[in-house]
Amino acid sequence: MRFSKFILPVALPAMSALAGCATPAPPPTQVIVQQPAPTVMPAAPTPPPPPMSELVPPPPVSATPTVWQPGHWRYTGIGANPWSWQGGQYVAVPPGASAWVPGQWQQQGSGWVWQEGHWA
Repeated sequence: MRFSKFILPVALPAMSALAGCATPAPPPTQVIVQQPAPTVMPAAPTPPPPPMSELVPPPPVSATPTVWQPGHWRYTGIGANPWSWQGGQYVAVPPGASAWVPGQWQQQGSGWVWQEGHWA
């Protein structure tokens, strides 16, 4: 009981000050999270050039396994040469993945569409 004598005088003024402030709680806020749109490459009117020859460097020293993803052509549609080479790179193998399936250009209708590579 002795302990409550010291707390009570300090707590009472604070509680009495709050008693007159009966403000309603603000309504809950709605948060909308939008995922970024996937990058969609434009369809190419012609097939890509033949793949460029790449010298595959030794894999980097890493605690996680890595796999070489070969380079490929990207269609930009800009200028006299609408194709841009994207060089290959080493990437970390995600957990549970067993193999990298390279992307490829596929003919669809009158154009060509890039199908991204994926892990299997």
